[in-house]
Amino acid sequence: MQNIYSYKETNLSLNINMENQKIQIFDTTLRDGEQVPGCKLNTEQKLIIAQRLDELGVDVIEAGFPISSPGDFNSVEAISKTVKNATVCALTRAVKEDIDAAARAIQFAKKPRIHTGIGTSESHIKYKFNASQDEIINRAAEAVYYAKSFVDDVEFYAEDAGRTDNAFLAKICSEAIKAGATVLNIPDTTGYCLPDEYGAKIKYLKENVIGIENAILSCHCHNDLGLATANSIAGVINGARQIECTINGIGERAGNTSLEEVVMILRQHPRLGLDTNINSKLLNSTSQMVSDHMGMLVQPNKAIVGSNAFSHSSGIHQDGMIKNKSTYEIIDPREVGVTDSSIILTARSGRAALAYRAKKIGYELTKLQLDVVYVEFVKLADRKKEIIDHDVHQIIQNSNIGILV
Repeated sequence: MQNIYSYKETNLSLNINMENQKIQIFDTTLRDGEQVPGCKLNTEQKLIIAQRLDELGVDVIEAGFPISSPGDFNSVEAISKTVKNATVCALTRAVKEDIDAAARAIQFAKKPRIHTGIGTSESHIKYKFNASQDEIINRAAEAVYYAKSFVDDVEFYAEDAGRTDNAFLAKICSEAIKAGATVLNIPDTTGYCLPDEYGAKIKYLKENVIGIENAILSCHCHNDLGLATANSIAGVINGARQIECTINGIGERAGNTSLEEVVMILRQHPRLGLDTNINSKLLNSTSQMVSDHMGMLVQPNKAIVGSNAFSHSSGIHQDGMIKNKSTYEIIDPREVGVTDSSIILTARSGRAALAYRAKKIGYELTKLQLDVVYVEFVKLADRKKEIIDHDVHQIIQNSNIGILV
């Protein structure tokens, strides 16, 4: 069967035989995502979501911040006992007690990781820590070294890396690797960077961090300016191999990078030579699960998983969709777990859409019949936001079109 959603890309040098490089998906829905006011989850809910994330195919699940509360510790511990495939990660500050708590919480995980770090920007060093750059480097290295005594897999985060001087950032990352870090998290904590700036920062680190061949760079971008996804993609294009994200893009303030968006961007652009291990057919149901448990509705126009993502109400678009779906859709909705596209009847819909929906409910209208029915349809559509199947049935039944053969 012909794939109507496949596209020919021109003017691109692409070796189609080259195997895609895998981008690790680090999901922080249960940690950063839960920091949304009013979205607190209990341990049972966290376990349900963690199991689904494992089924979804995420590589790393950041289960929580164990030192923050007994409840969070217990949740991280329970998740570490339950998850079968993904790495289970616990967050800490560059504080010994934090790292001790994290190590205890994830001791039962098949693949444990400790995520420790410290603020590195000028404002963090000056106002949060009242310290010197050398003191910050020492604290970072000591934290990584201590975490390494518990687990082999240690991720170092340089908080507010987006606003950190590149030369200093490279220096502290080099020391983190020397202390044993296997992953370097480069957060755009305030969502400040433009994509070209963030991509250039990743490229600079790839070229200037000593020992970078022994670690992978990770993108952790926030959405304060609506650029979290774009910045993350810029990051992996420039050499990062992990993206930190959340389901539905939930997170503190304006949210985090959206998991479903980065997964489908990489999949829809094969020329990048990048892909993930995510089972995209579970994206829609996972989105709804997280929304239900957190009590946070997904905006209808949310990319990939919003209720309107595959809905069409403009007459011109509907006509194109009926003729060939690739005219207005670049993703097969079934690839993300949506049964089919939706043709929504409104006052902006044309005859083609009305005939299409009428046929769906059993009416084969001739052109003359359609002309008559359409007049009545427009009258009703001007009074209602949406015309449903029952309305179409009633319009046809009341239009006295049986004589128009």
